[in-house]
Amino acid sequence: MPTLDEQVAQLAQKYRPLAAELLREVVRIPADFVDKPVDAGGDPLCGLSNHERPRLEYLKRKIVEVGAVQRPEDVFFDDYGNLVWVVQDASDGIPAKDKRVIYWDGHSDTVRALRPQWREKTGGGVDSYDGLVDAKKLNRDFLKRELGHLPPEGEWDNLLFGRGSADQLGGVVAEVVAAKILVELAPAGALKGSIIRAYATAAEEDNDGGGPLFVTRKVLPGAPTEVVPDVVILTEGTGDSKKGALGIYRGQRGRMQIELTVTGRSCHGSMPWEGLNPLEHGGAIVAEAARRYDKREGFLDHAFLGHGTRTASWSQLETPSDCAVPDKYTVRFDRRLTVGETPERAVADVEALDAVKAARAAGLKVQVSVPDYSLPTWKGFVLGNPQIYLGWVTPEEHPAIQSAVDTYRAVVTPNVGATPGTAGALRREPRVDRWIFSTDGVGFPVPADDKSIAASPRKGWVTSGAYKHPAMFGIGPGIEQNTHKIGECVDLRELQHAIAFLARFPSVFSARKA
Repeated sequence: MPTLDEQVAQLAQKYRPLAAELLREVVRIPADFVDKPVDAGGDPLCGLSNHERPRLEYLKRKIVEVGAVQRPEDVFFDDYGNLVWVVQDASDGIPAKDKRVIYWDGHSDTVRALRPQWREKTGGGVDSYDGLVDAKKLNRDFLKRELGHLPPEGEWDNLLFGRGSADQLGGVVAEVVAAKILVELAPAGALKGSIIRAYATAAEEDNDGGGPLFVTRKVLPGAPTEVVPDVVILTEGTGDSKKGALGIYRGQRGRMQIELTVTGRSCHGSMPWEGLNPLEHGGAIVAEAARRYDKREGFLDHAFLGHGTRTASWSQLETPSDCAVPDKYTVRFDRRLTVGETPERAVADVEALDAVKAARAAGLKVQVSVPDYSLPTWKGFVLGNPQIYLGWVTPEEHPAIQSAVDTYRAVVTPNVGATPGTAGALRREPRVDRWIFSTDGVGFPVPADDKSIAASPRKGWVTSGAYKHPAMFGIGPGIEQNTHKIGECVDLRELQHAIAFLARFPSVFSARKA
């Protein structure tokens, strides 16, 4: 009789074609809507934040069809628009209140596809939705220049191309197929002592952590212990172009948006002395902010998560014409917050810029603020949260991280096959690291003094300063440096091993925590 490790690995390999089929379709689905007239059911924003409905409805249907839940009613949409499915072994003899609750989390939205650029720059070989359409036309040199990591050309038959393949639809598909394996292997003990609550969340790209933030605000307060997570596994891609694929990531910096609005006085461009130019003063503010970041003035560093960053990421100009002094200039800074940095300090640093003082002294109005996210999800829910997304770190010695390392060694290490173990290739030994970018994990921290959530000491939540959160880590297919790029792709070998990991972790973790 094969061991549970062997059974999980064998089924992950067996269902790799199923996973590839599901992933191709969830990448492709927006093509049915983006060019169709709105009055005929089209949606030019299909697949983006708050426009995930067709993709999520497809996944909901397939979760039932492929047997990733025991009952159709075990998969549903919450009021926010997250797709949720629950798996457990009701016959394992362990009361639900005593089981370990494991959340899987992956977001279902993508950034804009930029479809014409895909066709043009890849030589007509790859479409952002349809994936590889003509290998003979494929501009391989462009892909090698554009992407952070690609395997040798002889291994490109393992690649699946398309917007969202690496960020992060592959992780969502891994959750679906891993749930199917858990259902099948429940008699072998794969689900013993565990409850899986899997999520395909909405609106992460626009509003990091919005889906989990809904859960911590609306679902967990007052919920029974069998709903409150002991650990959250984020299935966002954990590959690095230099360090290797499928890392185990136990932390990330926080993120926030800082909005700067400079209001001046418009006038005819031929007599600028009659006006107050917000673009020129705003440009000086942006330039000073960049210089200060380059010198790391006001930014902290952290040995594990890295240093805080700030960059101008969006702007809008309100002007009567291109021959006038504008009326208003608005710019947003993307600010990444490392350990020890606070949103309040980050805003104050912008307020304190010399160019801000100069603009105000010249008579312009300068406002520095944190914008709220006020767009409704596809279900119509408005979260209305400030655009501040908290960082987090799970200690390396936490049982969740130790269980992750054990799980990797059990079902990934013996099965990676021939690998150089360099650049972005799979590694035989687990790599515990951290994300460069942001994930849904930012939605899980709650105030440390919050008593509304039944996070008993047995849950093992992590307290850091003024906040606490369930133990979190990530593992998912996809190289960070390949995301949001023309030619985005994922290696199906990573997808297979991520599936195996997710399917084996519950029994490893439950045994360790018992």
